[in-house]
Amino acid sequence: MTQEDFQAAAAYWEEKDAHSVKMEPASLKKAIEEYILSNNTCALATGVGTYIRCTPIEYSYHDGCFWMFTEGGKKFVGLEQNSNVCLAIFDRYEGFGALHGMQVMGKAKLVEPFSEQYCAHADFKKIPLSALQKLQSPMHLLCVRPERIDYLCSDFKKQGFSSRQTLVLA
Repeated sequence: MTQEDFQAAAAYWEEKDAHSVKMEPASLKKAIEEYILSNNTCALATGVGTYIRCTPIEYSYHDGCFWMFTEGGKKFVGLEQNSNVCLAIFDRYEGFGALHGMQVMGKAKLVEPFSEQYCAHADFKKIPLSALQKLQSPMHLLCVRPERIDYLCSDFKKQGFSSRQTLVLA
């Protein structure tokens, strides 16, 4: 492929979205949150320079953010220098008429172990603090604040909208 071919491929959705039938933001946000809450596992991509890592990980969603307890791992190579992350949630592919999946771009931050936020999330997950305190090394807590969500949902077409919708968050 030439550079122009790559650029044209990269611009595909921007051009298609420019002419798409968009949902009202409040309705889209409601649909997005319903899908997020109907799942609990995502693929979290982190990276820096030429290093990229994509990790399947359980999440919780509340207060407009994704929350993930993690022992550690190579995802921290990227997180140390780059707070920009992308996570994907998706259903098994069953055909074009049944597509459901989203990409979430946002900023990740580490929550200080046993801080007020950390303890509140442990309570949300119904994890006793005593169990977390007994661990040899602390369980890390990642918080991802979404900035942009691209949601692909075939059901939107039945409602008269384009199947791909984008929500940009402040």
